[in-house]
Amino acid sequence: MSERVPILRIRQVLLVSIQTDLDDQDVLRLQDDLAAAVVDCGAHGVVIDITAVEIVDSFVGRMLATIASLSRLLDAQTVVVGMRPAVAITLVELGLSLGGVRTALTLDKGLRMLEGDHLVDSFEGSAPDPAADA
Repeated sequence: MSERVPILRIRQVLLVSIQTDLDDQDVLRLQDDLAAAVVDCGAHGVVIDITAVEIVDSFVGRMLATIASLSRLLDAQTVVVGMRPAVAITLVELGLSLGGVRTALTLDKGLRMLEGDHLVDSFEGSAPDPAADA
């Protein structure tokens, strides 16, 4: 029996660091665990760190897109960080565009990307409407 992929919380962002190759069952369990964690903590972002992933297949590629879709439906954005060139090439060769999945080269850049999104969302939600003053 394989171990669950840990999901860490950093303020309102969930961090998933994939350190080993995942089989299909692990991927499905991760999707369920992550969806529950987004709801439980009200996360506005999910970062999936795939720095340790050396190879992907179409199932794992679709899983990344599915997680991003699930997160969006639950009001959270997803950023995949640490993608190796070989992984990117494989995804392109498989015809997987990963629509809706944003990427960043490093964890720091991914976290800053989500933090910037959240600040913009917070500002837009609380800013007065200039047209209302006219």
